[in-house]
Amino acid sequence: MIPMDKPQDMTRLRRLALTAQGLLQDQPFGRGIAGARKAINHLGYVQIDTLSVVERAHHHVLRSRVPQFTPDMTNQLLRDGDIFEYWTHAAALLPMADFRFSLPYKQAIKNGQTRWFRNPDKKLMAELVARIRSEGPIRSRDMKASAQKRSGWWDWKPAKKALEQLFMQGDLMVSDRAGFQKSYDLTERVLPSHVDTRMPDMEEFSAHILEQQLRSHGLVSLKGLTYQRRNTALRAAVKALVHDRLAQGTLEQIRLGNGDDFIVEAGALERPLARLQDRVVILSPFDNSVIQRERVKSLFSYDYQIECYVPAAKRQYGYFCLPLLYRDEFVGRMDCKSHRKDRLLEIKSLHMERDGLEDEAFAAAFAEAVAGFCQFQGCDTVRHSL
Repeated sequence: MIPMDKPQDMTRLRRLALTAQGLLQDQPFGRGIAGARKAINHLGYVQIDTLSVVERAHHHVLRSRVPQFTPDMTNQLLRDGDIFEYWTHAAALLPMADFRFSLPYKQAIKNGQTRWFRNPDKKLMAELVARIRSEGPIRSRDMKASAQKRSGWWDWKPAKKALEQLFMQGDLMVSDRAGFQKSYDLTERVLPSHVDTRMPDMEEFSAHILEQQLRSHGLVSLKGLTYQRRNTALRAAVKALVHDRLAQGTLEQIRLGNGDDFIVEAGALERPLARLQDRVVILSPFDNSVIQRERVKSLFSYDYQIECYVPAAKRQYGYFCLPLLYRDEFVGRMDCKSHRKDRLLEIKSLHMERDGLEDEAFAAAFAEAVAGFCQFQGCDTVRHSL
Protein backbone atom coordinates (compact mmCIF):
# COMPACT_ATOMS: atom_id res chain seq x y z
CA MET A 1 0.00 0.00 0.00
CA ILE A 2 1.46 3.33 -1.07
CA PRO A 3 0.32 6.37 0.97
CA MET A 4 -0.62 9.38 -1.18
CA ASP A 5 -1.62 12.00 1.33
CA LYS A 6 0.52 15.04 0.51
CA PRO A 7 -0.62 17.95 -1.71
CA GLN A 8 1.96 17.05 -4.36
CA ASP A 9 0.67 13.47 -4.33
CA MET A 10 -2.87 14.62 -5.05
CA THR A 11 -1.59 16.86 -7.84
CA ARG A 12 0.08 13.85 -9.45
CA LEU A 13 -3.02 11.68 -9.14
CA ARG A 14 -5.33 14.35 -10.54
CA ARG A 15 -3.14 14.89 -13.56
CA LEU A 16 -2.85 11.15 -14.08
CA ALA A 17 -6.65 10.89 -14.07
CA LEU A 18 -7.25 13.90 -16.33
CA THR A 19 -4.53 12.90 -18.79
CA ALA A 20 -6.11 9.44 -19.09
CA GLN A 21 -9.43 11.17 -19.82
CA GLY A 22 -7.91 13.32 -22.56
CA LEU A 23 -8.76 16.57 -20.77
CA LEU A 24 -5.33 18.15 -20.32
CA GLN A 25 -4.18 18.11 -23.94
CA ASP A 26 -5.34 20.21 -26.89
CA GLN A 27 -6.06 17.27 -29.20
CA PRO A 28 -5.11 14.01 -27.47
CA PHE A 29 -7.04 11.89 -29.99
CA GLY A 30 -6.61 14.01 -33.11
CA ARG A 31 -9.23 16.10 -34.88
CA GLY A 32 -12.55 15.64 -36.60
CA ILE A 33 -14.14 12.25 -37.21
CA ALA A 34 -10.85 10.33 -36.87
CA GLY A 35 -10.33 11.97 -33.48
CA ALA A 36 -13.89 11.10 -32.42
CA ARG A 37 -13.36 7.47 -33.41
CA LYS A 38 -10.12 7.28 -31.44
CA ALA A 39 -11.69 9.02 -28.42
CA ILE A 40 -14.55 6.52 -28.21
CA ASN A 41 -12.12 3.61 -28.57
CA HIS A 42 -10.00 5.03 -25.75
CA LEU A 43 -12.80 5.99 -23.37
CA GLY A 44 -14.67 2.72 -23.88
CA TYR A 45 -18.09 4.37 -24.07
CA VAL A 46 -19.77 7.73 -24.46
CA GLN A 47 -23.12 8.09 -22.72
CA ILE A 48 -26.19 9.00 -24.76
CA ASP A 49 -28.73 11.22 -23.06
CA THR A 50 -32.06 12.61 -24.20
CA LEU A 51 -31.81 15.95 -22.40
CA SER A 52 -31.33 18.82 -24.82
CA VAL A 53 -30.91 21.82 -22.51
CA VAL A 54 -27.58 22.22 -24.26
CA GLU A 55 -26.07 20.04 -27.00
CA ARG A 56 -26.64 16.32 -26.29
CA ALA A 57 -24.29 14.62 -23.84
CA HIS A 58 -22.65 12.26 -26.35
CA HIS A 59 -21.76 15.18 -28.62
CA HIS A 60 -20.68 17.34 -25.69
CA VAL A 61 -18.30 14.66 -24.34
CA LEU A 62 -16.57 14.31 -27.70
CA ARG A 63 -16.46 18.05 -28.36
CA SER A 64 -14.60 18.48 -25.02
CA ARG A 65 -11.77 16.33 -26.35
CA VAL A 66 -11.82 16.51 -30.13
CA PRO A 67 -11.23 19.77 -32.05
CA GLN A 68 -13.40 20.19 -35.17
CA PHE A 69 -15.90 17.61 -33.89
CA THR A 70 -19.45 18.14 -35.16
CA PRO A 71 -22.58 16.27 -34.00
CA ASP A 72 -23.19 14.59 -37.37
CA MET A 73 -19.96 12.63 -36.92
CA THR A 74 -21.42 10.18 -34.40
CA ASN A 75 -24.09 9.06 -36.88
CA GLN A 76 -21.43 8.70 -39.55
CA LEU A 77 -19.35 6.49 -37.23
CA LEU A 78 -22.49 4.45 -36.52
CA ARG A 79 -23.29 4.01 -40.22
CA ASP A 80 -19.66 3.13 -40.99
CA GLY A 81 -19.65 0.35 -38.39
CA ASP A 82 -16.96 1.96 -36.23
CA ILE A 83 -19.23 2.18 -33.19
CA PHE A 84 -22.50 0.64 -32.00
CA GLU A 85 -25.22 1.51 -29.55
CA TYR A 86 -25.91 -0.52 -26.47
CA TRP A 87 -26.20 -0.36 -22.70
CA THR A 88 -23.36 0.09 -20.21
CA HIS A 89 -24.62 1.75 -17.02
CA ALA A 90 -26.81 3.75 -19.42
CA ALA A 91 -27.46 3.98 -23.16
CA ALA A 92 -24.10 4.55 -24.83
CA LEU A 93 -22.00 4.63 -27.97
CA LEU A 94 -19.36 1.90 -27.80
CA PRO A 95 -16.35 0.88 -29.92
CA MET A 96 -17.27 -1.84 -32.39
CA ALA A 97 -14.04 -3.58 -31.41
CA ASP A 98 -15.63 -4.21 -27.99
CA PHE A 99 -18.81 -5.75 -29.41
CA ARG A 100 -18.22 -9.21 -27.95
CA PHE A 101 -18.27 -7.78 -24.42
CA SER A 102 -21.90 -6.75 -24.90
CA LEU A 103 -22.87 -10.38 -25.46
CA PRO A 104 -23.11 -11.60 -21.84
CA TYR A 105 -25.76 -9.03 -20.95
CA LYS A 106 -27.66 -9.69 -24.17
CA GLN A 107 -27.64 -13.41 -23.47
CA ALA A 108 -28.82 -12.85 -19.89
CA ILE A 109 -31.80 -10.85 -21.19
CA LYS A 110 -32.57 -13.35 -23.93
CA ASN A 111 -32.62 -16.36 -21.62
CA GLY A 112 -34.61 -14.56 -18.94
CA GLN A 113 -31.84 -14.40 -16.37
CA THR A 114 -32.17 -10.60 -16.49
CA ARG A 115 -35.44 -8.88 -17.35
CA TRP A 116 -35.70 -5.80 -19.52
CA PHE A 117 -39.50 -5.94 -19.82
CA ARG A 118 -41.84 -8.25 -17.97
CA ASN A 119 -43.48 -10.85 -20.18
CA PRO A 120 -42.18 -9.71 -23.58
CA ASP A 121 -44.58 -10.38 -26.43
CA LYS A 122 -42.65 -13.10 -28.27
CA LYS A 123 -45.28 -13.45 -31.00
CA LEU A 124 -45.05 -9.75 -31.84
CA MET A 125 -41.26 -9.91 -31.64
CA ALA A 126 -41.19 -12.73 -34.19
CA GLU A 127 -43.51 -10.76 -36.49
CA LEU A 128 -41.25 -7.71 -36.27
CA VAL A 129 -38.14 -9.74 -37.08
CA ALA A 130 -39.91 -11.21 -40.10
CA ARG A 131 -41.02 -7.77 -41.28
CA ILE A 132 -37.53 -6.29 -40.91
CA ARG A 133 -36.00 -9.28 -42.69
CA SER A 134 -38.41 -8.77 -45.56
CA GLU A 135 -38.75 -4.98 -45.76
CA GLY A 136 -35.51 -3.65 -44.25
CA PRO A 137 -34.77 -1.36 -41.28
CA ILE A 138 -37.69 -0.02 -39.29
CA ARG A 139 -38.15 3.02 -37.05
CA SER A 140 -40.16 2.93 -33.85
CA ARG A 141 -42.40 5.71 -35.16
CA ASP A 142 -43.35 3.47 -38.09
CA MET A 143 -45.28 1.24 -35.69
CA LYS A 144 -49.04 1.67 -35.63
CA ALA A 145 -50.41 3.01 -32.35
CA SER A 146 -51.98 0.50 -30.02
CA ALA A 147 -55.69 0.79 -29.38
CA GLN A 148 -55.08 0.06 -25.73
CA LYS A 149 -54.30 3.18 -23.71
CA ARG A 150 -52.36 3.02 -20.47
CA SER A 151 -51.02 5.69 -18.17
CA GLY A 152 -47.56 6.45 -16.86
CA TRP A 153 -44.08 5.75 -18.14
CA TRP A 154 -45.08 2.29 -19.37
CA ASP A 155 -47.51 3.74 -21.90
CA TRP A 156 -45.31 2.56 -24.76
CA LYS A 157 -46.79 1.09 -27.88
CA PRO A 158 -46.44 -2.72 -27.77
CA ALA A 159 -44.44 -2.71 -30.99
CA LYS A 160 -41.95 -0.23 -29.55
CA LYS A 161 -41.52 -2.44 -26.50
CA ALA A 162 -40.95 -5.41 -28.74
CA LEU A 163 -38.33 -3.49 -30.75
CA GLU A 164 -36.54 -2.48 -27.57
CA GLN A 165 -36.60 -6.03 -26.23
CA LEU A 166 -35.17 -7.38 -29.50
CA PHE A 167 -32.47 -4.69 -29.38
CA MET A 168 -31.53 -5.38 -25.78
CA GLN A 169 -31.32 -9.14 -26.30
CA GLY A 170 -29.14 -8.68 -29.37
CA ASP A 171 -31.39 -9.68 -32.28
CA LEU A 172 -31.50 -6.10 -33.59
CA MET A 173 -29.00 -3.26 -33.71
CA VAL A 174 -29.38 0.44 -34.34
CA SER A 175 -28.31 0.95 -37.93
CA ASP A 176 -28.88 4.70 -38.19
CA ARG A 177 -30.21 7.72 -36.35
CA ALA A 178 -32.04 10.88 -37.34
CA GLY A 179 -31.69 12.90 -34.17
CA PHE A 180 -33.27 10.66 -31.56
CA GLN A 181 -35.26 8.61 -34.05
CA LYS A 182 -33.53 5.23 -34.29
CA SER A 183 -33.63 2.77 -37.17
CA TYR A 184 -33.39 -0.91 -36.25
CA ASP A 185 -32.11 -3.69 -38.46
CA LEU A 186 -31.12 -7.32 -38.02
CA THR A 187 -27.82 -7.69 -36.19
CA GLU A 188 -26.52 -9.97 -38.92
CA ARG A 189 -26.96 -7.14 -41.46
CA VAL A 190 -25.50 -4.35 -39.30
CA LEU A 191 -22.51 -6.07 -37.75
CA PRO A 192 -19.34 -5.83 -39.87
CA SER A 193 -18.09 -9.25 -40.96
CA HIS A 194 -14.69 -8.86 -39.27
CA VAL A 195 -16.09 -8.29 -35.77
CA ASP A 196 -15.24 -10.90 -33.13
CA THR A 197 -18.50 -12.43 -31.87
CA ARG A 198 -17.09 -15.03 -29.48
CA MET A 199 -18.77 -15.02 -26.09
CA PRO A 200 -16.12 -13.94 -23.56
CA ASP A 201 -15.62 -16.05 -20.48
CA MET A 202 -15.53 -14.44 -17.06
CA GLU A 203 -11.75 -14.11 -17.04
CA GLU A 204 -11.69 -12.38 -20.43
CA PHE A 205 -14.52 -10.06 -19.44
CA SER A 206 -12.80 -9.15 -16.16
CA ALA A 207 -9.50 -8.40 -17.91
CA HIS A 208 -11.31 -6.25 -20.49
CA ILE A 209 -13.01 -4.18 -17.79
CA LEU A 210 -9.80 -3.70 -15.79
CA GLU A 211 -7.72 -2.71 -18.81
CA GLN A 212 -10.36 -0.38 -20.22
CA GLN A 213 -10.87 1.38 -16.90
CA LEU A 214 -7.15 1.81 -16.24
CA ARG A 215 -6.65 3.14 -19.77
CA SER A 216 -9.43 5.71 -19.54
CA HIS A 217 -9.18 6.72 -15.88
CA GLY A 218 -5.53 6.21 -14.93
CA LEU A 219 -6.43 5.04 -11.44
CA VAL A 220 -9.46 3.05 -10.35
CA SER A 221 -11.20 1.78 -7.24
CA LEU A 222 -12.66 -1.70 -6.88
CA LYS A 223 -16.13 -0.19 -6.64
CA GLY A 224 -15.55 2.01 -9.68
CA LEU A 225 -14.32 -0.88 -11.83
CA THR A 226 -17.78 -2.45 -11.85
CA TYR A 227 -19.73 0.81 -11.64
CA GLN A 228 -23.47 0.07 -12.00
CA ARG A 229 -22.82 -3.56 -12.94
CA ARG A 230 -25.02 -5.78 -10.79
CA ASN A 231 -23.51 -9.09 -11.86
CA THR A 232 -22.23 -10.61 -8.61
CA ALA A 233 -20.05 -13.19 -10.35
CA LEU A 234 -18.44 -10.52 -12.53
CA ARG A 235 -17.70 -8.33 -9.53
CA ALA A 236 -16.07 -11.26 -7.76
CA ALA A 237 -14.00 -12.11 -10.85
CA VAL A 238 -12.79 -8.52 -11.22
CA LYS A 239 -11.83 -8.38 -7.55
CA ALA A 240 -9.91 -11.66 -7.84
CA LEU A 241 -8.09 -10.43 -10.95
CA VAL A 242 -7.05 -7.21 -9.20
CA HIS A 243 -5.70 -9.16 -6.23
CA ASP A 244 -3.80 -11.50 -8.56
CA ARG A 245 -2.17 -8.60 -10.41
CA LEU A 246 -1.33 -6.83 -7.17
CA ALA A 247 0.42 -10.01 -6.01
CA GLN A 248 2.25 -10.24 -9.35
CA GLY A 249 3.38 -6.63 -9.04
CA THR A 250 1.79 -5.42 -12.29
CA LEU A 251 -0.60 -3.26 -10.27
CA GLU A 252 -0.02 -1.09 -7.21
CA GLN A 253 -2.46 -0.01 -4.54
CA ILE A 254 -2.47 3.53 -3.17
CA ARG A 255 -4.30 5.08 -0.24
CA LEU A 256 -5.40 8.70 -0.13
CA GLY A 257 -5.35 10.82 2.99
CA ASN A 258 -9.12 10.36 3.33
CA GLY A 259 -8.66 6.58 3.49
CA ASP A 260 -9.91 5.79 -0.02
CA ASP A 261 -7.97 3.15 -1.94
CA PHE A 262 -7.18 3.15 -5.66
CA ILE A 263 -5.35 0.88 -8.07
CA VAL A 264 -2.76 2.03 -10.63
CA GLU A 265 -0.52 0.25 -13.10
CA ALA A 266 2.94 -0.38 -11.74
CA GLY A 267 5.16 2.56 -12.65
CA ALA A 268 2.25 4.93 -13.36
CA LEU A 269 3.25 7.21 -10.50
CA GLU A 270 6.69 7.75 -12.05
CA ARG A 271 5.38 8.90 -15.42
CA PRO A 272 6.09 12.53 -16.38
CA LEU A 273 3.25 14.86 -15.49
CA ALA A 274 1.29 16.51 -18.26
CA ARG A 275 2.04 20.19 -18.72
CA LEU A 276 -0.83 22.40 -17.66
CA GLN A 277 -2.42 25.06 -19.83
CA ASP A 278 -4.51 28.03 -18.76
CA ARG A 279 -7.58 26.39 -20.24
CA VAL A 280 -11.18 26.07 -19.07
CA VAL A 281 -13.17 23.03 -20.23
CA ILE A 282 -16.96 23.14 -19.88
CA LEU A 283 -18.03 19.55 -19.29
CA SER A 284 -21.27 17.62 -19.67
CA PRO A 285 -22.95 16.37 -16.48
CA PHE A 286 -22.66 12.91 -18.09
CA ASP A 287 -18.98 13.23 -18.99
CA ASN A 288 -16.91 10.11 -18.34
CA SER A 289 -14.67 12.11 -16.00
CA VAL A 290 -17.46 13.06 -13.59
CA ILE A 291 -20.10 10.34 -13.91
CA GLN A 292 -18.71 8.46 -10.89
CA ARG A 293 -19.57 11.15 -8.35
CA GLU A 294 -17.86 9.51 -5.36
CA ARG A 295 -14.61 9.19 -7.28
CA VAL A 296 -14.66 12.89 -8.27
CA LYS A 297 -15.31 13.90 -4.68
CA SER A 298 -12.48 11.71 -3.41
CA LEU A 299 -9.86 12.78 -5.96
CA PHE A 300 -10.82 16.40 -6.61
CA SER A 301 -12.78 17.45 -3.51
CA TYR A 302 -15.58 18.34 -5.92
CA ASP A 303 -19.06 17.39 -4.77
CA TYR A 304 -21.06 17.30 -7.98
CA GLN A 305 -24.69 16.41 -8.59
CA ILE A 306 -26.84 17.13 -11.60
CA GLU A 307 -29.97 18.80 -10.29
CA CYS A 308 -32.47 18.31 -13.12
CA TYR A 309 -33.75 15.30 -11.14
CA VAL A 310 -33.92 17.31 -7.89
CA PRO A 311 -37.15 19.16 -6.98
CA ALA A 312 -36.81 22.83 -7.96
CA ALA A 313 -37.10 24.04 -4.38
CA LYS A 314 -34.12 21.94 -3.33
CA ARG A 315 -31.73 22.91 -6.13
CA GLN A 316 -28.58 24.74 -5.08
CA TYR A 317 -26.99 25.49 -8.43
CA GLY A 318 -29.63 25.15 -11.14
CA TYR A 319 -31.41 22.68 -13.40
CA PHE A 320 -28.49 21.74 -15.67
CA CYS A 321 -25.22 22.87 -14.13
CA LEU A 322 -22.11 22.06 -16.16
CA PRO A 323 -18.83 21.23 -14.36
CA LEU A 324 -15.99 23.67 -15.01
CA LEU A 325 -12.44 22.33 -15.22
CA TYR A 326 -9.55 24.81 -15.07
CA ARG A 327 -6.03 23.50 -15.45
CA ASP A 328 -6.17 20.38 -13.22
CA GLU A 329 -9.00 21.37 -10.85
CA PHE A 330 -12.78 21.44 -10.93
CA VAL A 331 -13.37 25.06 -10.00
CA GLY A 332 -17.12 25.61 -10.30
CA ARG A 333 -20.30 24.98 -12.24
CA MET A 334 -22.40 26.92 -14.71
CA ASP A 335 -26.13 26.56 -15.35
CA CYS A 336 -26.85 27.02 -19.07
CA LYS A 337 -29.66 26.76 -21.57
CA SER A 338 -29.53 26.97 -25.36
CA HIS A 339 -32.39 28.89 -26.98
CA ARG A 340 -31.82 27.47 -30.43
CA LYS A 341 -34.57 29.32 -32.28
CA ASP A 342 -33.12 32.60 -31.05
CA ARG A 343 -29.52 31.37 -31.47
CA LEU A 344 -28.91 32.45 -27.88
CA LEU A 345 -26.92 30.74 -25.14
CA GLU A 346 -28.22 31.77 -21.71
CA ILE A 347 -25.97 31.52 -18.66
CA LYS A 348 -28.44 31.40 -15.80
CA SER A 349 -25.93 31.15 -12.98
CA LEU A 350 -22.21 30.74 -12.36
CA HIS A 351 -20.81 29.35 -9.12
CA MET A 352 -17.06 29.47 -8.56
CA GLU A 353 -15.68 27.26 -5.78
CA ARG A 354 -11.94 27.89 -5.73
CA ASP A 355 -9.90 30.85 -4.53
CA GLY A 356 -7.40 32.63 -6.73
CA LEU A 357 -9.53 32.80 -9.89
CA GLU A 358 -9.52 36.58 -10.14
CA ASP A 359 -6.45 36.77 -12.38
CA GLU A 360 -6.47 37.68 -16.05
CA ALA A 361 -5.38 34.20 -17.14
CA PHE A 362 -8.54 32.58 -15.81
CA ALA A 363 -10.77 35.36 -17.12
CA ALA A 364 -9.32 35.00 -20.62
CA ALA A 365 -9.56 31.20 -20.54
CA PHE A 366 -13.16 31.30 -19.33
CA ALA A 367 -14.18 33.82 -21.99
CA GLU A 368 -12.59 31.67 -24.69
CA ALA A 369 -14.34 28.55 -23.39
CA VAL A 370 -17.75 30.24 -23.32
CA ALA A 371 -17.29 31.60 -26.84
CA GLY A 372 -16.40 28.17 -28.18
CA PHE A 373 -19.25 26.54 -26.27
CA CYS A 374 -21.70 29.10 -27.66
CA GLN A 375 -20.58 28.30 -31.19
CA PHE A 376 -20.95 24.56 -30.50
CA GLN A 377 -24.59 25.15 -29.52
CA GLY A 378 -25.24 26.81 -32.87
CA CYS A 379 -25.75 30.12 -31.06
CA ASP A 380 -24.48 33.57 -31.96
CA THR A 381 -24.79 35.42 -28.67
CA VAL A 382 -24.45 34.81 -24.95
CA ARG A 383 -26.79 36.29 -22.39
CA HIS A 384 -26.18 36.18 -18.67
CA SER A 385 -27.59 37.65 -15.51
CA LEU A 386 -24.48 37.31 -13.38
